[in-house]
Amino acid sequence: MIGQLNYKHLRYFWAVARIGNLTRAAERLNVSQSALSTQIRTLEERLGQDLFERHGRALRLTEAGRIALDHADTIFKAGEEMLATLGGAPDARPTLRVGALATLSRNFQIGLLQPLLDRGDTHLMLRSGAPEDLLRELERMTLDLLLMNRPAGRDQAPSLRSHRLFEQQVSLVATPARLDGKRSVAEIMRDGPFILPSPDSSIRIGFDALAQRLDVRPTIIAEADDMAMMRLLARQGVGVAPLPPVVVRDELAEGELIEACKLTGVVESFYAITAERRFPNPALAALLDRVLDHADPTGGAPRG
Repeated sequence: MIGQLNYKHLRYFWAVARIGNLTRAAERLNVSQSALSTQIRTLEERLGQDLFERHGRALRLTEAGRIALDHADTIFKAGEEMLATLGGAPDARPTLRVGALATLSRNFQIGLLQPLLDRGDTHLMLRSGAPEDLLRELERMTLDLLLMNRPAGRDQAPSLRSHRLFEQQVSLVATPARLDGKRSVAEIMRDGPFILPSPDSSIRIGFDALAQRLDVRPTIIAEADDMAMMRLLARQGVGVAPLPPVVVRDELAEGELIEACKLTGVVESFYAITAERRFPNPALAALLDRVLDHADPTGGAPRG
């Protein structure tokens, strides 16, 4: 049972495993070497496993020892986070767990998190996945922030809040050779071929509606639900892609791709989803204050 685990013994084991030498660990912990050895043996007896292989003065972790060290790292890191969140240790380095849709623009994500990366005082844990899985993790508070291209449904997750960060109009982008100079939207739509997102995406719905208004049936050469894949295919000259410019910011700057024209009425929105908490993560509060109160961090269109 977890209640029978002596965390002082675990702390001593953790120190020895990290330092790699019993004598130096004893000095660091200000205990005698024999007392430290006794504490570790007690922990080994409690776990029923040898944690170290002893080769003279050298200590090597066993397989059980490596597993115990992974758990100890998690336990003591969680303790630091608790102190940081509840105010017991204002100098503790907070951890921010961020989830994002697997298909969301990496440029957008980096642009949003760049201030924390530049400061270096926050431990960022980044995870991508499907929206249903990430929303459940956010509700269970195993994530602090979720980045999506649509708001969370209030009927499905009433405790979640959706913050619209910004909205960017979608453009048709392709290699200069593929576009062969500036042309009208209708002409590009007729000629194609197109790399399109999946039919249920907001960009695809807007693109299909525009094609219907223009009375054209675009040639589709590829469909992908991942913006990174669309970006790669467009860069390879496979076809024309409807994308927010932030997704292909680097390629546009370097001239690998050009922005032919904006698609009127077709936009991509970016949202930060958070859960209501009694003790908000201080790193999250600082990030949202900056993003929601200042200019768009990605260089895209201002938020409405």
